[in-house]
This record gives sequence, structure tokens and C-alpha cells, in this order.
Amino acid sequence: MNIHEFEQLLLAQIDAMVAHGSDDELFASGYLRGHISLAVANCEIHGKTLVRDVEMNVLRSLQQACLNGELNDQDQRLVDEMWQRLLRQVRQQTA
Repeated sequence: MNIHEFEQLLLAQIDAMVAHGSDDELFASGYLRGHISLAVANCEIHGKTLVRDVEMNVLRSLQQACLNGELNDQDQRLVDEMWQRLLRQVRQQTA
């Protein structure tokens, strides 16, 4: 799977959540959408083509956001849990 396919699978999971997600799920998934797209763009710019490169870029981006005070502790937990959930869902889908 290439990074664009990975991005599309993640975003499809987010889109599917919109119809029935809780307010917390909608917040976390919407917040992640931007980080995911930015991570894929950064990978493209730097010639990175592996899914793990996108995963690491998202993690770095989320860590930086927390260091910048963008998320309080509760929101950080919501976003982290949602990221792990999305990764599990995509991995199950592609297994």
C-alpha cells in the first residue's frame, strides 16, 4: 500500500464516523484529518513513500501540537485514542 492509499483509507474511516460519531469522536477525527493530510504532504516533499513514514509524521505532528498547547490533556487523550483506532481499522481492512 502506498501513502496515498493509506491516506484515503484513513480519511474514509473518518468520513464513515461522521454519520454516527459522538461529539468527542467528531472532534478527534476532524483534528486528525488535518494532521494526516499534512503528514502525507510532508512525506511527498521529502520523497518518503512508506506508510510508516506517514505514521511517524502524524505522531510528530501531534506531539508538536501538544507541546504548543493546542490540546488540553483530555483532548490529547481523545485524539491519541482516535489515531490508534484508525490505525487498527485500516490494518484490519488491509490484512
